[in-house]
Amino acid sequence: MGFTSVAVSVDGLVGHLELNRPQKGNAIDQQMWLELPVALQDLLDRGARAIVLSGSGKNFCAGIDLDSLISQVGPVNGSGEDGGCPGRDRHKFRQFVFVLQDAMSAFEACPVPVIAAVAGHCIGAGIDMITACDIRLATAAANFSVKEADLGIVADMGTLQRLPSLVGHGMAAELALTARSFSGTEAQAMHLVSQIYADRDALMAAAHAMARQIAAKSPLAVVGTKRVLLYQRDHSVADGLDYVATWNAAVLPQSADFQEVFAARAEGRRPRFRPLSKL
Repeated sequence: MGFTSVAVSVDGLVGHLELNRPQKGNAIDQQMWLELPVALQDLLDRGARAIVLSGSGKNFCAGIDLDSLISQVGPVNGSGEDGGCPGRDRHKFRQFVFVLQDAMSAFEACPVPVIAAVAGHCIGAGIDMITACDIRLATAAANFSVKEADLGIVADMGTLQRLPSLVGHGMAAELALTARSFSGTEAQAMHLVSQIYADRDALMAAAHAMARQIAAKSPLAVVGTKRVLLYQRDHSVADGLDYVATWNAAVLPQSADFQEVFAARAEGRRPRFRPLSKL
């Protein structure tokens, strides 16, 4: 499948999704919004059991391409350009925001884990994107900013919903209200990223090694773990315990993966897991 704003590849069981607008700092334009969910599905269809997300060139993502945004929605000035009805104009804008949100939420909805590998700038929509991923890694010198307040915008693609669960409400409020820049080192200290690396080469090597480690495990266990973690984030401990009990009751007793783990141990070999069925 051909893409213009992203590049995809698969190495064994590991997929790689690369934002591919280096001349624009990988800023997200209309084409990229549309291509991101399709690219993720393409990697799944090609057998990826873990996915690395990165940016081509010097930066991870410079945020939304403002020229593309303005060309899509134009100035919001209450002119009632859609049939002379301001209400319809605003309804159209709201539907457009949902398109943007869906592009970011695709990483969270993806059944297999997505590892964001951040080098260079990760600004605005870049934060929306990585907070929807499962694991975040960065170079020590990476540069992050929840930039929307500086542009007169309320961040609306997931940062304000997902960042507090990662760094805490107070820290998320500080970052969103000040729009200040912070490094990969500080991002690790606040738990936005779990590991930092000296340079891009070390970062990408570590991200792919981690993806291979995950991809070698039971697909049923990995998919289930991701879903249970996301459910737990938004529910009480009691609800989460009930959910995981139901999940394992539905999957574990007849799981070929569970049986394969113990067979492989008995035979002194690595387990071999069948791919999950495609829709």
